[in-house]
Amino acid sequence: MKQNILYIALALAICATLASLYASEALGWEPCVLCWYQRIFMYPLVVILAAGTLRKTRDLEYFVLPLSLMGLALSLYHSLLQYGIIPEQFSPCTSGISCTIPYHIAFNFLTIPLLSFITFAAITVCILIYRKAQT
Repeated sequence: MKQNILYIALALAICATLASLYASEALGWEPCVLCWYQRIFMYPLVVILAAGTLRKTRDLEYFVLPLSLMGLALSLYHSLLQYGIIPEQFSPCTSGISCTIPYHIAFNFLTIPLLSFITFAAITVCILIYRKAQT
């Protein structure tokens, strides 16, 4: 069970990485500053989770949780910014692509930052379950 949960977290990180690359490279969607920062927190998770899963590392949560929690907080901030809950004046995107323009993926409310939030949350939950299974 505990090893399977790592495979789930790894699959989520791989899917998120491939989806972000597909959106920017194949679809031509240029990422904003906050999207880049979310990528900075997601991409290393693929390598860390793959190495930790293959090596059956016991202290994997010390490497994964900081990245997933920072990505979770950043994607929540970005989602709140896009949904207008946080005013645009608090946006760090002063030049280039606006961080407030939502790219709707499905159902007219699922945006890239919201999907990022869900993925970071799921990875965090997987790692917490893994950590609990270690004790």
